[in-house]
Amino acid sequence: MAERERLTQGLVQIYTGNGKGKSTAAFGLALRAAGRNMKVVIIQFMKAGGGYGEEDAFKRLAPNVELYSYGSGKWVKKGLASEEDKQIAAKAMAHAETALMASENDIVVLDEINNALYFELVTLDEVKALLAKKLEHIEVVLTGRNAPQALIELADLVTEMREIKHPFHKGINSRAGIEY
Repeated sequence: MAERERLTQGLVQIYTGNGKGKSTAAFGLALRAAGRNMKVVIIQFMKAGGGYGEEDAFKRLAPNVELYSYGSGKWVKKGLASEEDKQIAAKAMAHAETALMASENDIVVLDEINNALYFELVTLDEVKALLAKKLEHIEVVLTGRNAPQALIELADLVTEMREIKHPFHKGINSRAGIEY
């Protein structure tokens, strides 16, 4: 394995928008970092785990990449989040804080945290406070639709995935290995 690369300045990245590929882009970054022998922690919000192709793939990249999923497995409606969903999101936030303050980590991906914000499982103030605690060298990536303007302004890099055409509109459902 290659010698471990280390970042000296970690930035804040956001992948947002209605198009497909936000998590996929973050996972591609994790793959690239693993190739440089970097340590990546991925914390998924609103995903219970089980059935996603990335889970098995990241197990093969251990110990360079660790994936943790936090979700009830139930749909969340905006403004109607259950206490269980909020408690699970709080556990994900606590894990994220630990990851962002651990000197051995190089990249921390907070997958679907923008959706957790949108569905009111976490607050903007909580996310901003979390980002303020990250160690200087850690790169952090926030994914999910509906990134709030305040986070966009705080970030160093923002990419918006825009849907132009999607097979769902032709009646083609999600496919293993492609969408999950």
